[in-house]
Amino acid sequence: MSTIRVVWGSASAPTRMSSYDAALAEAGICDYNLVAVSSVIPAGVEVDPVGTAPDLGPAGERLTVVEARASTAGPGRASAALSWVQSADGGPGLFYETSGEMDADDVRTRVLEGLETGMGLREWEFGEVHDRVESVEAKSGAYTTAIVVAVYGESEPIF
Repeated sequence: MSTIRVVWGSASAPTRMSSYDAALAEAGICDYNLVAVSSVIPAGVEVDPVGTAPDLGPAGERLTVVEARASTAGPGRASAALSWVQSADGGPGLFYETSGEMDADDVRTRVLEGLETGMGLREWEFGEVHDRVESVEAKSGAYTTAIVVAVYGESEPIF
């Protein structure tokens, strides 16, 4: 594994699950089984914010991810944020995620505060902080989901 891709999307649909699936489709990862990990970036790995994932392998395989996800029934707002920082010397790094029914500025503030706290727990020398926010208005009568997902490498067989 040499790249972690950051992808994002948002969508509305008649059910919470279908809006989530549609947001995953917008991000290019709806055909995989997502397996969540805590938020440590391995040393020597590039983090690339690409928006929509390229082909990551056959449908039905496993993707290792860190995911920020917010779903709401409209009217309202769904916002998801992912922030990250890597060690200045090419060592490990961190992702932090948050989400909720708040505006983009609030979710960005919260995710950056969380990342700052995580950085304070470690004795690493950190480089530049990055973040990505997906925030969308939820219309009345539909469910809306916003996601930002860090995808570790390519898919792997489940069996």
